[in-house]
Amino acid sequence: MDKRLTQATIFRFWAPLAATWLMMSVEGPFLAAVIARLADAKFNLAAYGVAFSFALIVEAPIIMIMSASTALVKNRQTYYKLRNFTFLLNLGITVAMLIGLTPPVFRFVAETLIGLPTPIADLTYGASVLLLPWPAAIGFRRFYQGILITGNRTRRVAYGTVIRLAAMSATGIVLYLDQRLPGAWVGASALSVGVTLEAIATRQMARQLIHKLTRQAGDDAHTLSYKGILRFYWPLAMTSILSLGVQPLVTFFMGHSRYPVESLAVLPVVNSLVFIFRSMGLSFQEVGIALMDREEHSYRQIRQFAFTLSLAVLAGLGLVVWTPLSGFWFHTVSGLSEQLAAFALTPARILLLMPTFSVLISFQRAILVKANKTAPISWATAIEVCGIILTLWLSTRYFHLVGATAAATGFIIGRIGANLWLTRPCWQIRKSNRQPA
Repeated sequence: MDKRLTQATIFRFWAPLAATWLMMSVEGPFLAAVIARLADAKFNLAAYGVAFSFALIVEAPIIMIMSASTALVKNRQTYYKLRNFTFLLNLGITVAMLIGLTPPVFRFVAETLIGLPTPIADLTYGASVLLLPWPAAIGFRRFYQGILITGNRTRRVAYGTVIRLAAMSATGIVLYLDQRLPGAWVGASALSVGVTLEAIATRQMARQLIHKLTRQAGDDAHTLSYKGILRFYWPLAMTSILSLGVQPLVTFFMGHSRYPVESLAVLPVVNSLVFIFRSMGLSFQEVGIALMDREEHSYRQIRQFAFTLSLAVLAGLGLVVWTPLSGFWFHTVSGLSEQLAAFALTPARILLLMPTFSVLISFQRAILVKANKTAPISWATAIEVCGIILTLWLSTRYFHLVGATAAATGFIIGRIGANLWLTRPCWQIRKSNRQPA
């Protein structure tokens, strides 16, 4: 592998995955633009943002299953073991979401803890109900996407996302033209339909690879037990649980900050813009897991690609948020009023470095997952979450920052802490790999 691994080879492997994440990143701006053009835009944007954050929390335990599938599925035995593990986890998160949607639990969280006004809480509840299929569908399709990546079928991952976007867009447009559902419910319906159809399509596209896997007998070098899967996956799950679980806390602090409704309305729009450029880095993690080996040459090639990519995403986001393109994006494309568009500019500029840090952390995580050392990833995420919460608490309580600005500042400070924490274990792994066997 290391003699063939060039920048062009990495690009060809990465490009379909990047296209997949890029297409998914379009979902947020598209749906925000639809919601912004329906009645009561500010309330519905806020409700949609809160409902989506709830769905992300429930999704958190399953979202890293693609990395596990890429790293662990090698034959019939490993396929069935991890598949059963995935299905059981999907069942658990769906039951958890149902419990969270019982009216007493939901009202306590939305109105008592977060402090949402009753009209926004009502809209949020309806959107959350419509997002019920979302977490399990995400887990189902990410498991099979990992198989496609391992089988060097990354283009099929992108094809599935095309189906998702087409279904999501068609649903959103039809419901927008119908004009009978609130904007938050339109967005939630479109997301659920899109990801469900993508999951079904991904399973079908992986059919040949699955057939090949199920005909390969296990060996001593590649066997899995449920205890082994749990030991490998638990730190990855905790990483996403901590990372996505911070969203309600961010919502809580914004709900008790200056300009709470405006902050809740614009942050999903800002995050959607930043996510377009972050997606380039998020897609890189599975590339590193699949292509990196113990040889120094492959490591250097992947590191060089990561460096180039980090500069590219920095330049891309900077071009939008520090030029007149910002007004075009937030007002013309996203449909925000001029007041909300101006409100969104400061947090967007604060988040300028977030895509670069996303490339770095994907590279670091790939090194650790490849070495089966996933525990530092969880610790890094815990540091990131603590940094976000501490920054939000200080900036809203003592410095009285606007909620969206405080959230953006917390995201940056927390991610810097995570990147710094992972530096040492990654260096130790590389040092060990360079030593002669």
